Amino acid sequence: MDLSGAGGLTDDRALLGRTSTAERVADILRTRIAEGYFPPGARLSEESIGGALGVSRNTLREAFRLLTHERLLVHELNRGVFVRVLAVDDVDDIYRTRRLVECAVVRGLGQPPFDVDGLAAAVAEGEAAARADDWTGVSTANIHFHRELVALAGSARTDELMRGVLAELRLAFHVVDDPRALHEPYLRRNREILDALRAGERASAERLLARYLDDSRTRVAAAYAQAVDDPAAPRG
Repeated sequence: MDLSGAGGLTDDRALLGRTSTAERVADILRTRIAEGYFPPGARLSEESIGGALGVSRNTLREAFRLLTHERLLVHELNRGVFVRVLAVDDVDDIYRTRRLVECAVVRGLGQPPFDVDGLAAAVAEGEAAARADDWTGVSTANIHFHRELVALAGSARTDELMRGVLAELRLAFHVVDDPRALHEPYLRRNREILDALRAGERASAERLLARYLDDSRTRVAAAYAQAVDDPAAPRG
């Protein structure tokens, strides 16, 4: 898939401001990849993206290098740079990482009450998207929920790690053709985790989260395996 136009990125140019750097460009592209603007298998055009963001080719190439290191992009000799298409084993590994980090965050919380305002906002966002039959929006809200959960650790490094892991997970979500079946069961489970933390029941929240991630890992890996077996599935 050759993404020749990047007009939607023009609005992001203002985010670069006076401190335009490869890291800031990478952050914009990472967000766009996570949102599905650049789907798995899409070829990224240096000319159109560089023009839309108003950055030099060298800056853009450095941003591409950073995102390749994060496993969001791949460079193919004589073909260009593409959004990565995950293998099923990648999905499994992402969930192992999530379980290690997210459960450790909950286990390491101090004494209640916990600051769950961000989690509550993400739960409300997901429920509102479901009422509007916006299942891509539900997926986005679910990612927000888990980012807010990790943010409870108060660690910028953990936040950065999980931002990349969750962006990589979205590459799998964008390939699956039935987002409602994939995400609807977790609306209730997000609220259960929120309610446990709101009640100060840290151990209960960790058990709910561990079962949640194990079930999600099984469901997503199976759905993804079926999707990538489809010859119509996008590939780099």
